Amino acid sequence: MAKDLDKSLLYKALKLLDARMGQKGIGPYSIVVCGGSGLIAMDLVARTTKDVDVVALMDADELLGDPDPLPDDLLGSAREIAPVLGLMDDWLNNGPSRGEGGLYRAGLPDGFSSRLKKEAFGANLTVYWVSRRDQIHFKLYAAADRGGYHVSDLKELDPSDEEMEQAARWAMSHDVSEGFRQILVSMLNQLGYEKVAERI
Repeated sequence: MAKDLDKSLLYKALKLLDARMGQKGIGPYSIVVCGGSGLIAMDLVARTTKDVDVVALMDADELLGDPDPLPDDLLGSAREIAPVLGLMDDWLNNGPSRGEGGLYRAGLPDGFSSRLKKEAFGANLTVYWVSRRDQIHFKLYAAADRGGYHVSDLKELDPSDEEMEQAARWAMSHDVSEGFRQILVSMLNQLGYEKVAERI
């Protein structure tokens, strides 16, 4: 059974990935990471995760790029180090931004790039961690869509009314259906954001 990533193992994996890329002459690559690994790295939520979710790529001019598909040589290097650390083969993936309905193509929150935290893991791999504000956007959208641990993460992030309203309005721009809005309103009420629910 594959190991879960805590902060220590997450950083070990990313440093080993950088080293493997260096051995093979791959990169440099810069990836933008959200989800559980982003929450762990930024010390926003204390938990573990199974993978590293790449929401975008970043080029040398610090411009965001589509991560679907991720570069084959980057994925190959990630797969090669997976058994060394006991991780899933696809521990590095573009799940949140896969396909036309993915986060990158559907549109990231305004000002997203300016809030990223840059961290180099060596000469070949740089990670841009998604900010707390943008994690709230992503987690609210995922919580309304899928529930589960996304709701727990959202509670841990403890958004203000203003942050929650911004996130809700962004989420509704991704799914414009009345059914989604009703799910969102119901969830906001359950989480104690009644005033936000009234405004959307």
